[in-house]
Amino acid sequence: MALGWKVLFLILLAGCSVVLESTQALKVSERCGKDTNTFLWEINQDRPREYAVHMYDAFGKMGSNVEGGNANQPGLLQQCRSAHGPTFSGQYCQVFLRQGTVQYFVGICVPDSCREEEVQMLVLNGTLRYGQTSLIPPLPHILVNQSAQEMIMTHCLSKSITPDASDVTCLFVCCVMVAVPLAATLFTAIIRWQRNREVSPAAESSCLNPSLNLYGTLKTNGSSNSEITSSTSEEKSNSSTSHASQCFSRSCVYPCLQTFSLQTTSQGVLSASSTIPGGGYSFLNGIRVLSLLWIICGHSAQFPVINNLDNYKNWRRTVESSPLYVLAISGPVFLAVDTFLLLGGLLSARSLLGSINRAEDQLSPRLVASFFFKRIKRIQPLHLFIMCLTIGLISLVQWGPYWFPFIDTLMDCKTYWWANLLLVSNLLPVHEICIPWTWYLSLDFQCYATTPLLVYFYRLNRGVFAAVTGSLLLITTATSAVITGLLQLPVFQPSTLTSENYVLYYYVKPYTRYGPFLIGILTGIHLTTKKDQLIKQKWQAALGWFCCLSLMAVLVGLAFVLRETPAYPSVPHALYQGLHRLLWALAVTWIILACEEGYGGFIKAFLSLGFWVPLSNISFACYLTHPVFIILYIGLQETPIHYTDINFMYLFLGHLVLTLVVSYVFTVLVEKPYLLLKWSSR
Repeated sequence: MALGWKVLFLILLAGCSVVLESTQALKVSERCGKDTNTFLWEINQDRPREYAVHMYDAFGKMGSNVEGGNANQPGLLQQCRSAHGPTFSGQYCQVFLRQGTVQYFVGICVPDSCREEEVQMLVLNGTLRYGQTSLIPPLPHILVNQSAQEMIMTHCLSKSITPDASDVTCLFVCCVMVAVPLAATLFTAIIRWQRNREVSPAAESSCLNPSLNLYGTLKTNGSSNSEITSSTSEEKSNSSTSHASQCFSRSCVYPCLQTFSLQTTSQGVLSASSTIPGGGYSFLNGIRVLSLLWIICGHSAQFPVINNLDNYKNWRRTVESSPLYVLAISGPVFLAVDTFLLLGGLLSARSLLGSINRAEDQLSPRLVASFFFKRIKRIQPLHLFIMCLTIGLISLVQWGPYWFPFIDTLMDCKTYWWANLLLVSNLLPVHEICIPWTWYLSLDFQCYATTPLLVYFYRLNRGVFAAVTGSLLLITTATSAVITGLLQLPVFQPSTLTSENYVLYYYVKPYTRYGPFLIGILTGIHLTTKKDQLIKQKWQAALGWFCCLSLMAVLVGLAFVLRETPAYPSVPHALYQGLHRLLWALAVTWIILACEEGYGGFIKAFLSLGFWVPLSNISFACYLTHPVFIILYIGLQETPIHYTDINFMYLFLGHLVLTLVVSYVFTVLVEKPYLLLKWSSR
């Protein structure tokens, strides 16, 4: 479910490229020039002062393996900021450069008295020099075809955090959404304690206190007037408290508090009992969780490779060499997304048909409205919470040198937040999507909106239904193929990471990704309305499993055969792009049908393990949360990451553990209260 972060970076660079006008019109201020000269004079001394050594050492310098992709020179951000000169401190800036086809940045440390445009002038004028050597030397001609540097932009990272009104609003929304369930938890605990106190002490005191009979009423024999008066006063107080507690618990507020309390929302989340809507299909939990793990694994590899890997070309050669790297985003990447779309279509059709049966076989506008409202209530609270949380984190965190994709995301959110609210973000240009990984929620809801119409055609006339579904499958297949052919799109990552058109016109659009969801709707209708088994003989099951597994292997293998980006309209690439997602969905559909009809064998037993159930319960929160940890990790890095299989495995496992823990918290605090709220109103 990823967007090409490199695409965002290239768009940022293109949008921020400066036209270098007459340099005479721009001047460096007296203070900036004086402080810069002080620093440069100091580092050229035989025994320079410590601050100057630290500033010089913080400059980015060329490392080894430039040909393998190690062109960026980030330097040392924190060391630069820790340097304090006579009248200034160190300021970390980045200079984005281009040499031939190589784009890279160099981290530099300059006095904080210099503004960003003044730093640019210092670089353009060649002022930053150590002796006769530039502090920002070009890459050697032996490593690049072009020896002349071309400046793209200069950016200085601010030391201070200055959130604006929108950042404060987002953080306030997050605090409120967390505070409400915590407050509800406290009130619920107090009320339950009060109820227990009203019952238990009365029974206990009837045995221990001779002034009370079995029913808790006063005995006057042998009791002094003062004791009677004291007991009566205490009883009145307890009676008053009890009456207030009962009135509060019977009001409409208390059921709402119960719904939002952790005592209610935490129930069943970690249970191993299946919670598939409508019962049955416990094996869907395994399919859902394995697909989620594939996505997290892919994102854990994809994000750092694009932003801050020091051997990107080596990584690319490695993952292109073997289909074994299909879990690390080579091969037909993120087919797990199509599995999610398939499951979404299946469960949406099953849910709507179940609602129709409960409504005495009536597909009314009110029922359809309720169908949509339930879906919005299912996804939007946590979606908007994560959006606000991400905006708040991006605005408050002191980012490292690899900041650029996240700042771009923040700017997009401040402008296009409404697209996430209306679930249309995938219809925007890719570089305008707020919180890029949430494009899937918009796509899923747009596909979900077609379910009532298709179910209506199914109930109206089977011939019309077959014609409509057949036409939709043909349209989505042909559209994908034509777009791929005309725009010469790649079908294989990492090639797709550098193709802006791949994401802009193909990857996130409903007219190219609708096929698996439609197959899911057809599967859901079949499973809900079937009268006889589809698979009747063991040889049919054996043949089906052979075709299913072979098809999956072929889809992965063909991606490696077609891994090169076509230089001209390519029929094989177009056909593969148009068909491979539908074929993958059909293969997963077979697994579902075989498991449902008793021919799943050990695969069904594995997918139905109780281990998958609690993970499935928090899977939605896991999907929304895991990229936050990945971008935090990447954005806080000061040095590049070196690719090895073991490094990436540890990155994946670290992101996964953090995701599972925090996703459970977000599930019980934010997601589940709104799912359960409907029950409190009844």
